[in-house]
Amino acid sequence: MTDKIEFYFDFGSPTAYLAYGELKKLSEKYDVSIIYEPILLGAVHKATNNIPPGSVPAKGAYMLKYDMPRYVELYGVPFKMNPAFPINTLSIMRGCYAAKKMNVFAQYIEVMFDAMWVKGSDLGNQSLLKKTLNDSGIDADQFLELISSEEIKEELKDNTAKAIKRGCFGAPTMYHNNEMYFGQDRIFFIEKKLS
Repeated sequence: MTDKIEFYFDFGSPTAYLAYGELKKLSEKYDVSIIYEPILLGAVHKATNNIPPGSVPAKGAYMLKYDMPRYVELYGVPFKMNPAFPINTLSIMRGCYAAKKMNVFAQYIEVMFDAMWVKGSDLGNQSLLKKTLNDSGIDADQFLELISSEEIKEELKDNTAKAIKRGCFGAPTMYHNNEMYFGQDRIFFIEKKLS
């Protein structure tokens, strides 16, 4: 049976973008599948009384000046700090569930992370979101209709609640063999177990 890593993420987290790339590498190197679990990070923070690192001025400055560039170099990935950060990701996180219904989930994940953290697009802007979707071959009109449905809204709420119940307090959070790992900088612990 293929091993699995459950990946709780929000596109608004730059470290979730880094984790996405590292987890893809693990899935290519080992017999492990990545189970993508979209959540709304703001709701997780609120429920757990956690605050984003960027809201602590000294920590945010350190992350931007030192931490992120070091990890970007270490992982060898393209990265551009999004000038519109922080972005309200409610629509694009609901979009994960719309993309599943449209059978374009893997493509959607790739397109959103790329638009957010390589191109630096303001995906909170609906016209830019529509353009990004249409340019990638995803039907933006169908997408926008789906994300406004109660069913899709509930799916995101339910998965976010499930994450909180499991102990999730931020993103990225990974589970492997029911053990929790928080942060892209802890993925090497999972790799140690896989190897």
